[in-house]
Order: sequence, then structure tokens, then C-alpha cells
Amino acid sequence: MTEAEGAGGVRDLITQLRAEDYIADRGLATSLFLALQLGKPLLLEGEVGVGKTELARTVARMTGRQLIRLQCYEGIDIHHAVYEWDYARQMLYVRSLGDAGTQSHEDDLFGERFLIERPLLQAVRAGDSCVLLIDEIDRADDEFEAFLLELLSDFQVTIPEVGTVEAESRPIVILTSNRTRELHDALKRRCLYTWIGFPEPDREIDIVRSRLPGVSENLTAQVVAAVNHLREMDLEKLPGVAETIDWAQGLNAVGATHLDEQSALETLGTVVKDRDDLEYTTRSIQDVLS
Repeated sequence: MTEAEGAGGVRDLITQLRAEDYIADRGLATSLFLALQLGKPLLLEGEVGVGKTELARTVARMTGRQLIRLQCYEGIDIHHAVYEWDYARQMLYVRSLGDAGTQSHEDDLFGERFLIERPLLQAVRAGDSCVLLIDEIDRADDEFEAFLLELLSDFQVTIPEVGTVEAESRPIVILTSNRTRELHDALKRRCLYTWIGFPEPDREIDIVRSRLPGVSENLTAQVVAAVNHLREMDLEKLPGVAETIDWAQGLNAVGATHLDEQSALETLGTVVKDRDDLEYTTRSIQDVLS
């Protein structure tokens, strides 16, 4: 692939994403393009609500693939992420054999019919017909992060009772992190990396307009400006693009044609999601609208 072909591919990808109402800057589009070309996982870090998860959804729609999502959380383990056995059905099976005077065999109990596939095993078996989203990996613990290394390196998982299951083809893999903790270098080395920050005002206006074409340009511009003022304040939780869209949608729902003090106060809960922040911004509403 020549430099010109690569540049054209990135431009085409930006256009394809925009057709799905996802407005990506060139840096993000280039990272995604390389992930698709090289077949490597893409790790997206950034603030909450800037479109990390939405990018995976958009790629799935754009490519016509199934989206398989693993939502990480503290304490997640392989039985929630990869597989588990249907113990209730196994017990019923053993009981039915006992009633019939037949003994069960381990191979019968730990076969495919009793295996419950969780997202990672589903993705390994689906291969290139899916997009695997490993969402908020920073919420998982170090042990689970270490477990992912085998998956991201060889795209295979090991089930003791069954053996190693290897993907025939690789899915598109996107990991997201809100950086609540630092991820280990071993995980990062297996991925391409990009940081998604808050967009520039002009691009944020484009994003809102693409999602809410029924909202006037004037109201959209006022909301984006106000959200950028909120991001400059000392808030516990800064609003992301998702909150910008929620605020514009909320204002439109109550019939507001422009953003003034009354309409802002009435709908502030769509953009500010913390009690202390809400009290502070209510007192400082003129600064938000200035």
C-alpha cells in the first residue's frame, strides 16, 4: 500500500463513518484504519462520553458485522467473560441417567450442550464476522487484564475441560478505557493506541447536528458553547459529547428555541450528573451561559 493509497483509505474511512453519523477526526480515523489494515486491536482511552463505545457500534454497523460487547467491571473473571457450565442442566441430566439406571461420563457432562458461551468465546468462534468490544477494561483487575494477553496475542482461549479454542479468523477488536487506572504495558503493546479528547467546538457542533438534525443550528451552537464553559469549571464530572447531545435533545423536547437562564436551569440535569456539580453550576449559571 502506497502513501497515497493509505491517505485515500483514511479519507474514505472518515466518509464512511460520517455516513453512519460518527464524526471522526483524522487522528482517530488513521488509528482505526491501521487497526483494520494490520488486524490489531485498537485501544481507545479518553474522557467519559467522548464516543469510544459508539465507535465500536459504528464500525459494526458500517461493516455489517455482529457487535459482541464485554462490559468490564471490578471482579470480572473468565466465567463471566469466556464461558461457564450450565450446572442446573447438568444436574438434571445426571438425575435422568440415574433414574434410567445409566451412569454419566465426564465427556457427556462437559460437552457443548452444557457449555454457556460468554462474549470472549463467542467472539473467538465468530471470528471475522464480528466486532469485539471490550468496554472499560480499566475497571477490571490486573489478573483479568493478564488473562487477556493470550486472547489478544493469539486469539485463542483455553477451556480446561474442552481444550484450546482458536479463532479461524480474527474479529475487529476495540478496547476502551476511561483511565481510572493505568493499564499495563504488556496489554498496550498488543494494541494500537489513540486518545480521544473532547472535540473542538466546530466538530462538536457537527456531531450534535448529525445526531439531532431537528435541532436548530443556533441552539446547537449555544449548547456546545455552554458545555465548553462547563468543562472549564472545577467539576467532579466533566460533561462529554453524550451529555451535549442529551442537553440539546432535552431543550428541544421542552420547546426551547434558544438557551437562556430559565431553559438552562430547567434542563441542567441532562448535562450535569453530580449533586455537588449541579448545585455549583446552578449558582454559576451566568458563567455557563456567558
